[in-house]
Amino acid sequence: MQPNDVRILRGAALVAAPVGVVATVVSAIVAGEKGLVGALVALAVVAGFFGGGSAALMRLTQDKPQVAMTAGLLVYAVQMLLIGVFVIAFGKTTLFNGRAFALSLLVTALAWVGGQVKQSLTSRMLYVDPVPSVPAKGADPAKAESRDAA
Repeated sequence: MQPNDVRILRGAALVAAPVGVVATVVSAIVAGEKGLVGALVALAVVAGFFGGGSAALMRLTQDKPQVAMTAGLLVYAVQMLLIGVFVIAFGKTTLFNGRAFALSLLVTALAWVGGQVKQSLTSRMLYVDPVPSVPAKGADPAKAESRDAA
């Protein structure tokens, strides 16, 4: 895992965690015990799906950074699909309050994505290799080899 990826993952979690806690408290106050359970399940779903998605994206782009955009869109689409399937599958459950679950899931997922965007925009990532792999025209090849050896 690259340091930039770790910073983005940590930044997303630090934004989503307080939002999830507030959503859990509000759900518990408004919907009682079933609201609390629904909000906790929503927090677990967001942490699992988005954390797992970020790990999958890091793994997919580790060797091939040129596929980052395609892989990112694919991972995001799969996350949204899985969350939709999860919401539909547990929409009529009596284990927890479905509305508290859905709203907590929504605000926490939006906070996670917002944290990822904010961290990606504010982090200083290199877009080019700072050490050229090919010596410049007219450069002495002996100096380039000695620099590479060091």
